[in-house]
Amino acid sequence: MASPSVQLGQTIASGSKAEENKVEKDISFYLPLYKAAIRGDWETAKTFFELNPDAITATIARNLESVLHVTAARTEAIQFMDELVRRMPPGALSQTDKFKQTALHVAAKYGNVKAAKLLVDRDPGLPNLWDSSDLLPLHLAALFGHKETLSYLLTVTSANVQPNPFSDVPGLTLINSVVTFGFYDVALDLLQRNPKLATTKYRGTKTPLSIIAGNTSAFPSGACLSFLQRVIYHRVPVKLKKFSGLKRGQDIENQSQTTRKKLSSVCSKLHSSFWEVIGTVPYVKHIHDLKSTHHQAIKLVKCLCREVIQVENLKSGAIIKPAITWATILGTYEVVAEILKSFPGAIWALDQDHHDLFQLAVMNRQETIFNLLYDLDEHAHLVTQNVDNFEDNILHLAGKLAPPRRLSLVTGAALQMQRELQWYKAVEQFVRPSYKVKENSAGKTPAMVFTEEHKDLVAEGEKWLKDTANSGIIAAVLIATVGFASAITIPGGNRTDNGFPIFNRQKPFILFAFANSLSLCASTASVLMFLSILNSRCAEADFLFTLPNKLIIGLINLFLSIASMMIAFGATMYIVFGRGKSLIIVPLALLACLPVTLFISLQYGLLKDMIKSTYGPSIFGKPSKSFIADKAEG
Repeated sequence: MASPSVQLGQTIASGSKAEENKVEKDISFYLPLYKAAIRGDWETAKTFFELNPDAITATIARNLESVLHVTAARTEAIQFMDELVRRMPPGALSQTDKFKQTALHVAAKYGNVKAAKLLVDRDPGLPNLWDSSDLLPLHLAALFGHKETLSYLLTVTSANVQPNPFSDVPGLTLINSVVTFGFYDVALDLLQRNPKLATTKYRGTKTPLSIIAGNTSAFPSGACLSFLQRVIYHRVPVKLKKFSGLKRGQDIENQSQTTRKKLSSVCSKLHSSFWEVIGTVPYVKHIHDLKSTHHQAIKLVKCLCREVIQVENLKSGAIIKPAITWATILGTYEVVAEILKSFPGAIWALDQDHHDLFQLAVMNRQETIFNLLYDLDEHAHLVTQNVDNFEDNILHLAGKLAPPRRLSLVTGAALQMQRELQWYKAVEQFVRPSYKVKENSAGKTPAMVFTEEHKDLVAEGEKWLKDTANSGIIAAVLIATVGFASAITIPGGNRTDNGFPIFNRQKPFILFAFANSLSLCASTASVLMFLSILNSRCAEADFLFTLPNKLIIGLINLFLSIASMMIAFGATMYIVFGRGKSLIIVPLALLACLPVTLFISLQYGLLKDMIKSTYGPSIFGKPSKSFIADKAEG
């Protein structure tokens, strides 16, 4: 005979099985209603409710959801929701599922703001009900990034419930989610409700300042804009508001204004009207929204720093240090500038490996951050003093290979190697002579570290250069061949009596002769430069100037040869077929421009980067006084 405990276990197991069978039966029974709720088919659901009145509050899904839960997840079924809510008995709207979530939780999770408004209008207490994870609908809307729903729930959620949804852990969850999704205007509103959210920490959870420091795209320095986008960005106002006319009470006063003020008022009106119209263009509106986001992000950083500085101290640095080190690693210039403006002592913040900000900037190849830090004149002479846990000084760190995310920003292995050399040489100017030969814990000097870390990149750079040179030689030789042949067999032929060209006195022929000669000479020079690359050594130092300089000269000559060859082609076609037909010039010019345009579109980016990198200014700019304050204010 089984023991009482065994009998009790068997009884519980059989009861659970029976309950499971009952749930499965119920779910199967309510399947037509479930499908109708998903489709938003109210007529089918209405018929089902007439036959089964209890179905309106029954469990119809495995996680104990009611038909109201299912409908709240469907933004298309708003009419269904409206009819359903009006027929729900009192108190039924607060019915919860397996996770203690009401239909409002589900609507918030899926961003169904219309359903949320219907539910709250019928039961104003729904926004203040917590689920099993201690989350309100407000928190779910933030966690899933539904700004419109979140903005609405902020207006109907009470701050008097316990625990307070806008403070401590719930408040930190809320503001961290908001900052993560880039809702910076909402984050500013939350900080106004509870400024302590800026300094709240919980079990290693990131602070809002650390989160925004990691979002480089939230700031102007992280925006990748084209030339046209940059022009519009700097011109478009942050707020596109309609021009507001002057009030009647101001008419008498305005009559006494000077002509300059009247002109200024007219210009202001025209300016506002212009941006009011052009701001409706999607392309411009996108840039305007981006600029507004950047301004909100900078304003949020300033607000966070203002709150943090009231409770933070240099020794603990629990909030400031993680934020500024993370911003330095990612190159979030505006965050670093604002933190240093509010807390200058943060310049000596160290990470877990004892790297200071200067070293982090060098390790992650963030030249703008290094320039910002070095602008503090009183600290500049100490930039090379620190060594990390492995006894690496700043030159050792400059000798290490850049992170892939930074290395990939430069086109081609040869230019990547050139950039690495430029970093090493630039940092070398700041260190003491003794640091250049100082060994780390592994017994390696900075030069040894650089050679070891970059040996693979040197090989890749050599291969890239020679492949590029080989491709250039093929094109240049073909152009040179065509140019030489054209010089011998000139268009129109020669006179039989004296051997002079038939069209030698015509202007198109002179243009042909000049363009063809330029094409032949430029292509020949290009061949020679590419050949010199193939025959050159590819040591580390050669990537700094010698090899890129040869490649630049070769590509420029190749471009000149292609352009002049097409000019010679156009002149020839006009001489032979276009005499007395001026309209033929237009299609000839378009045809001649096609390969030149293709070459520019395909090679301009590479050529521009090489010229800027080879002949441009140094990586580190000259320090300027009050640099941090000016930039932070801007």
